[in-house]
Amino acid sequence: MARATFGAGCFWGVEELFRQTKGVTSTAVGYMGGTTENPTYEEVCTDRTGHAEVVDLEYDPSQITYEELLRVFWENHNPTTPNQQGLDIGTQYRSVIFYHSQEQREAAEKSKQELEASGKWKDPVVTQIVPAAPFYRAEEYHQRYLQKRGQSSCHF
Repeated sequence: MARATFGAGCFWGVEELFRQTKGVTSTAVGYMGGTTENPTYEEVCTDRTGHAEVVDLEYDPSQITYEELLRVFWENHNPTTPNQQGLDIGTQYRSVIFYHSQEQREAAEKSKQELEASGKWKDPVVTQIVPAAPFYRAEEYHQRYLQKRGQSSCHF
C-alpha cells in the first residue's frame, strides 16, 4: 500500500470521489499544512491555522498508479482559483498536493506542467505542491460525510 494526500476544496466531496476510485483502499479527511497542532474544524475555518482540508488516502499501486490519482485530482476541481472552490472561500480550500516521496513530487510537478501546457485553463494553475506535513484527522462526523447521508457529491 502507498499513501497520497490531496486538497481540492471541501473535503467531503473529495473524499467521496477518491473513496469510489478503484484501487483506493481507505480514505480519511483531515487537516494538513498548518501551524496549529491538533486543530479542530472550527479553528481551521477561522482561516488562521494555515491548514488545508485534505483527503489522506491509502491505495494499492498494483491497481492504480499515483499518476492516475493525479488525473482524478486535476479533473475534479478548478486548480486556478486560489483559496476557493465554488462557494467555499478560504485558505483551507486551496488546491494542494502534499507529496510523500521524491517520486510523488516529480510526478505531481510533471502533471501540473502538462496541465498548464494543455491550455485547458485560461488562468494559471495555482495548485501548491509541497512536502507532506503532519496529518490531523478531522472529527468523526466529517468522515465519510456524504456516504452517511446517501449522497455521492455535494455539487450545486
